[in-house]
Amino acid sequence: MSRFFAGGSDSESESSSGDELPIKIQQPIQPQIVYSDEEDVKRVVRSAKEKRFEELSNIIKNIRNFKKIKDIGSILSSFEELTKAYSKAQPVILKEENGVIPKFVIRSLSELEEFINQTWDDKDGRKNMSKNNGKSLSTLRQKFRKYVKDFESDIKKFRENPDVGGDDEDEIEEKVVEQESSDESEDEKPVDKSAMFKKDPVEKVVKPKATKVENEDSDDDSIDWGDSDDDSTSSSDDDDATDMKSRFLKDKIDKDDAKVKDKKVKIKSKPKIKADKIDDQEDDGQGAWETVPKYGASEKPKMFAKDAEIDLSVVLNKLSEVMAARGKKKTDRKMQIEFLQELKAVAEQHNLGPAIAAKIRFSMVSAIFDYNLKISEPMKLEYWTKLLEVMTDMMKMLLGSANEVCLSENVTDETEEYETAPYRLRGCVLTAVERLDDEFIKLLKECDPHSNEYVERLKDEVTVTKLIDQVLKYVEIQGSPIEICRVYLRKIDHLYYKFDPNVLRKKKAQFEAKTSVDEMEKLCHFIYSNDNTDRLRTRAILSHIFHHALHDNWFQARDLVLMSHLQESIQHSDPSTQILFNRTMANLGLCAFRQGNIKDAHQCLIELMMTAKPKELLAQGLIPQRQHERSLEQEKIEKQRQIPFHMHINLELLECVYLVSAMLLEIPYMAAHEFDARRRMISKTFYQQLRSSERQSLVGPPESMREHVVAASKAMRHGDWKACADFIVNKKMNTKVWDLFYESDRVRDMLVKFIKEESLRTYLFTYSNVYGAISVAYLAEMFELPKIKVYSIISKMIINEELMASLDDPTETVVMHRSEPSRLQALSMQLADKITNLVDANERIFEAKQPNFFQRNNYNRNQTNQQGGYNRQQNQQNWNQNKRQGRGNRGKNVSFQQQNQQQQQQNEDNKE
Repeated sequence: MSRFFAGGSDSESESSSGDELPIKIQQPIQPQIVYSDEEDVKRVVRSAKEKRFEELSNIIKNIRNFKKIKDIGSILSSFEELTKAYSKAQPVILKEENGVIPKFVIRSLSELEEFINQTWDDKDGRKNMSKNNGKSLSTLRQKFRKYVKDFESDIKKFRENPDVGGDDEDEIEEKVVEQESSDESEDEKPVDKSAMFKKDPVEKVVKPKATKVENEDSDDDSIDWGDSDDDSTSSSDDDDATDMKSRFLKDKIDKDDAKVKDKKVKIKSKPKIKADKIDDQEDDGQGAWETVPKYGASEKPKMFAKDAEIDLSVVLNKLSEVMAARGKKKTDRKMQIEFLQELKAVAEQHNLGPAIAAKIRFSMVSAIFDYNLKISEPMKLEYWTKLLEVMTDMMKMLLGSANEVCLSENVTDETEEYETAPYRLRGCVLTAVERLDDEFIKLLKECDPHSNEYVERLKDEVTVTKLIDQVLKYVEIQGSPIEICRVYLRKIDHLYYKFDPNVLRKKKAQFEAKTSVDEMEKLCHFIYSNDNTDRLRTRAILSHIFHHALHDNWFQARDLVLMSHLQESIQHSDPSTQILFNRTMANLGLCAFRQGNIKDAHQCLIELMMTAKPKELLAQGLIPQRQHERSLEQEKIEKQRQIPFHMHINLELLECVYLVSAMLLEIPYMAAHEFDARRRMISKTFYQQLRSSERQSLVGPPESMREHVVAASKAMRHGDWKACADFIVNKKMNTKVWDLFYESDRVRDMLVKFIKEESLRTYLFTYSNVYGAISVAYLAEMFELPKIKVYSIISKMIINEELMASLDDPTETVVMHRSEPSRLQALSMQLADKITNLVDANERIFEAKQPNFFQRNNYNRNQTNQQGGYNRQQNQQNWNQNKRQGRGNRGKNVSFQQQNQQQQQQNEDNKE
């Protein structure tokens, strides 16, 4: 026996064997623990197959766990570990399994392939993935498809018969567990339990045993070690050497537990214990389970007692008790809404009057708004439907008793009246409907615009507009002009972007009823005259302009823009108002284009399209920035400003209208000022598109909309109006774009007419110096225009001094005056101007650096240079003076020349 266990004497051992309780030493001497190599250590010897298979099974378990939490990056790293572990296990598989791939490996590859395919097909899920997971998914997909080619036949057989095959990972775990349990039983065989654990006559504390619940969902293994009986031997182990030895051995194992361990037990997972499935019967009545509510939940307030008398004061007290918990941390918002519903039913059952019914419904609306803690996120559909129902019910009841119930925010809690009419309640219906309208916009922005869900949510706009109309009726009875302006603006927001075909019918005297334009006139004029804030008036003006432009009322819309002077002060407005201004100007440009005002259309769209960010300026989406990335907070704010999809303006249509307008203005101007070095650019964006196309060495047939406009511009420069019109009004390319206009055929005809006229002007600018005279009839036939129109165009060009020619009425010809330089002459003039500018620049540089070349320490030389410079300056002044006076006397000129020569000779002498 070791020295460590021989510390006690015979007398002490005899005293400890008695029936009395032993006397415990207060400060026992702690023995020094000595570890020696003589102690036997049980080593478990496992085969190479078991090691490799266990390593593979552990990696597969990790992959399954990562799949549950969708950690793609960890799945990728675990898959790489699996391929390395399988390559190490291949010699063992070839030797012991005759090259048959284990079943659990094939199963794991099959499951992983299904997981990758499902994740890849879920496009919405991929969009919401983080950047790391997205990259890891594409990498994992590529590597897996490359690696799994060697296992395709085995995976196919496994999917046909998944139950047929080799060992599963569960069987490997079973073998490991059996080996460990057998090793433990071998360690315990030579130990004499009767001598090791001596029971003393001490009361044994019995611990309640938890009932076993079978659950095989988890992947962890567990081994039952039984209960320990340290309490029965703790009093006598201090003095007995043999009992001291038992402290450092395993706990006492019951016979029943030993029998269980001797059997081959297959343990698949760690049991999960649920409180509702555990028996209430415990040993000695202890260990009973108690259900604890989750954090943040509170007990539901008790409703009235059965024999309680329900009256108005009792219901009001209960209502105030429920609403007092509003906004507190432990308030269950869902339970609060349910309690208010029960309270509403009680009030209706006892017929307590319209005042308390309206107050309870308004409290329910407030509670439903409070259910969603995050303002940036939309409301759940369940509570959105409930909110619409409660609001509709409340407004119906308020309008039914509008003269009796006054629900206003000016009423305080102390002045509320519930018993006698007129009833006065604290609350604001206008604020509630504004919040409801905002929640409706959030729901629309959250949905996919190309799905049926968006259409279903858009159907709720009918209910929302009805609620706004009902609130408008109620506010017109009891509200102030400022509140009426707020409701009018909400109604305008749902009306200004909608097209009403009855407006155009009314212009043709085919419709006499009231149209949306008349409604907008009424609403906006009330806001113009009663609003005290600039914001409501500004938004009303912009919406009014938008609605006029939508229905081709160009002159009314233009006059409103010019009278409001919004272009000067819009930069000081809030972002939502600036977005509305951008939308208004875009729609105004489209209206001007439809009416044939090409220059006005270009002016309206130039500021929007020059920035190359019309999508962001119109709040129709976010463009990734190259220079710097947005912060999460900034991106969230910008997403909240986006408008719903059904209010978008087609960006391709905007760009097409802008480029076509620029083409009709820029190409004739370029032809008229072809040799002008200081020619200005009308449209920088269009000019860049044209120049980039000219720099290309190989230009194919046009495909995109921009390429069609560039090809049309090149055709117009040569006067080929047919090719230009074919590129712009192309049945293949631009049919979808022009069909977005109302009366698209009229727009196409208008475009062809403008293309003919501008092509005629470009042709005359380009080839005027080639012709001596040209027939008007020939021009009319070439461009398929009436003679009167050709006369009109040429006359305007002559009056504006754009064309140096005259009209000969008897012969109907245009006579060119040839005062314009030819192409060679114009190029020569440009070259002469450039050479002159270069010489002047060189002289200025030489004069600026001249003192540095001739500067020396000699004072006389500096003085001579100064005197020479003064003489040259004086000679130049004399020459200019004589030239101005017109002195043409030759003798005097000769004497003047002699005088200059003498002065130059004197200057040279001074230099020497």
